[in-house]
Amino acid sequence: MQISNIGFWESWRQSQSITRKRVWVQMGGALSSLLPWQHILHAIEGKFGVGVKAYFVFLRYLVYLNLLNCTLTSGFILGPTAFYGRSISSGESAIMRDSKHLFGGNDSVLDFFLGTGYLERSPVFIGFYTRGSLDLPCLNTPLLYLAGILTMILLSLIMVVRRTIVGYKHTWMLGKRYSANMSYKIFCGWDFTIQDPASATLKHSFIRNDLKLFLEEQNFSMREAQRTLGQRVRLYLLRVILNLIVVSLLGGAFCLIYFATITSQSMIGWNWLVRLVLQYLPPMSITFVNLILPHIFRKISSFEDYSFTTQVNATLVRSIFLKLASLGMYLFFVLTTTKRHQCMENRFGREMYKLCIFNFLATFCNAFLLNYPRKLVQEKFPTSFLAWVLGKQRFLIPFNVLDLVYSQTVSWVGVYYCPLLPLIGTVTLIATFYIQKFVVMRCCVAEQRMFRASSSSVLFHFMLLLGLLMAAVTLGYSFHLQNIEPDINMSSCGPFQNGKTVFNVTKVCVESLPSPAPATLYYLSSEAFALPLILAEIIILTSYVSRGRANQKAIERLKDMLVMSSSDKRFLVKQHATMLRCRSKNRTKVHSAAVVEDNWQDPPSTH
Repeated sequence: MQISNIGFWESWRQSQSITRKRVWVQMGGALSSLLPWQHILHAIEGKFGVGVKAYFVFLRYLVYLNLLNCTLTSGFILGPTAFYGRSISSGESAIMRDSKHLFGGNDSVLDFFLGTGYLERSPVFIGFYTRGSLDLPCLNTPLLYLAGILTMILLSLIMVVRRTIVGYKHTWMLGKRYSANMSYKIFCGWDFTIQDPASATLKHSFIRNDLKLFLEEQNFSMREAQRTLGQRVRLYLLRVILNLIVVSLLGGAFCLIYFATITSQSMIGWNWLVRLVLQYLPPMSITFVNLILPHIFRKISSFEDYSFTTQVNATLVRSIFLKLASLGMYLFFVLTTTKRHQCMENRFGREMYKLCIFNFLATFCNAFLLNYPRKLVQEKFPTSFLAWVLGKQRFLIPFNVLDLVYSQTVSWVGVYYCPLLPLIGTVTLIATFYIQKFVVMRCCVAEQRMFRASSSSVLFHFMLLLGLLMAAVTLGYSFHLQNIEPDINMSSCGPFQNGKTVFNVTKVCVESLPSPAPATLYYLSSEAFALPLILAEIIILTSYVSRGRANQKAIERLKDMLVMSSSDKRFLVKQHATMLRCRSKNRTKVHSAAVVEDNWQDPPSTH
């Protein structure tokens, strides 16, 4: 047998590689301990399980995403406007100059909720940003504004897609291809380095919740395997009927939003209170629908006899379709039914601003006007009829996640018309974190049934990706309206005013470039380049699919080899045990024969 010796340099290289990996792992652990709210997340996980923790991790991720968007907004939009001003003749910065005329005599506190008055003249909306002293062909306020919005959407897309793919790979690895048995969870789940009693109690909670989840899944699998053919037919028929009911409820919700939008735009001339209610009638209708129907969907999913994790995911899918579809219908009605008047971009930005503000107010009121009084009734009068009717408060993960996805979608949709929406979203998300932490730790009790958070976390980010795609479609549709009807849809305010649109501003920049660049860019944006690009994408996708199938076949062959190897080992162990037994029997026979022979050779002595 040939023995290969490892040289000194190869051994040193492998040891250095192992050391670097350990250092990176330790640095990652140290940095993760410095993340905001890490201690709060551990406490929530120990008391309420990984599902509730996944909600707060998702909320923290949205805070990071909005902080990145705030940085891009400051660099591309607010910075150039502050340094170069809004007009060529202005000697001072635009924000300093317009602060003198920011507040007028007719302004009131009501303008903060309506997005009118001083807010309409502030940097909150697109109408504030005009072409200033920075007026080069390829370096001006309109192009910087457009580049900031597109960069924001592109980076958000990259981050969300990456997070979704990583979560999906983790879920795929922890799915049917990997399952830890009960003995491993019990005997190998404890961390013997724990010295703090509080940490030991928290670890006990982790193991208890994990075992509850495992037993719940095993119980459902056994019940599902014992179903008869008649039970399966009745169950599928029931699911079809319940899905028809869901579709009917969605249709009624869309009709309600449509009539609310038409009513809010047709009635004017009332006093301030009625005007405020009418302005907020579409957001109130959307919030009402999004508040009532998800609870109905949750009750419907409980009759469909799915596992608890599948029930949560089904409720999430139906509710996110409700929220995104209702928001999409509202945006379509606003874009198509709004009368062409001065600075309609500010009008659309105001609608998104009102949706963002009203969504946060709904979260605040739900926490302190509904959940907290409900908890007080449970504590002060636990045996009363009202406490029995209200029941114990539980943290409903699907509905709270949907609120986060909805608010982030509104921020992405309205960021073009309201550039400070990421900043407003960051503030509201931080406040929402502490509000929901108060609700969870003070008002809620732990859920009796656990669900696996890995698949739901992937669904969270996939819903966020749908919201981002919806924002991109809305932005593309508004650009399309400017292109097909430039005279009717001509902007009267903002960076693209006086007949300027996104297309002709970029065209001027492209034509001002050196001679090879315009022809190259025109070719890259033409249909002649689209066909080779599509063919190249098809070839690349085909190669990746073929490689994936080949890897899957190799994995299956390796699995078969492992099975055969384990069978061979069992056979060899069996043969070895048989040989040992035969040898033991032979030794026993030989020993018995020797004893008999000795007895015959030594006759008994006579006296």
